[in-house]
Amino acid sequence: MSKPTTIKDALARWEERTKQEAVKATDIGLQFQYPPIEKMDPTLNTLVECNKLSLSSNMIEKISGIGSMKNLRVLSLARNNLKSINGIESLADTLEELWVSYNIIEKIKPIESMKALRVFYVSHNLIKDWVEFMRMAIPPNLAEISFLGNTLHESMDSSVFNAEAIRRLPNLKKLDGDPVIRNV
Repeated sequence: MSKPTTIKDALARWEERTKQEAVKATDIGLQFQYPPIEKMDPTLNTLVECNKLSLSSNMIEKISGIGSMKNLRVLSLARNNLKSINGIESLADTLEELWVSYNIIEKIKPIESMKALRVFYVSHNLIKDWVEFMRMAIPPNLAEISFLGNTLHESMDSSVFNAEAIRRLPNLKKLDGDPVIRNV
């Protein structure tokens, strides 16, 4: 079997394809690499101007190498092999959107430290209880979540889940793509 694609190799391919210099780019897409990327590494820290990074549809198991990406606002890690979102905390003051749907995530404790987060797509993962769900009540700006397909959501009637989720997250404006309408 061939070796996984490294971040360095993926960036070189991206630069060749887009005719841009990665260190100066604001929007970088490294999704669908073949062979897939398996590890995020410190090479990502060179992307100091980047405000949107997509590493979706690879085989990444762990979030790392992003501690110096202080301009990053949107991080897409959907369709990987993430078991947790540990490693995201270094972006607590700046990250506004985190897309981690279609992984194998059970725990989301690091979400509690995310001060700027507005959008959290975590559908089709393995979150199974309200205790874990309630961690999303802590980020002060979190207004939009996608949660379909999680064990908790699938274990109950959709309308019952939606009503309970809206009740538990008073700042929520959008749930699974639908505007939240509250009866006052």
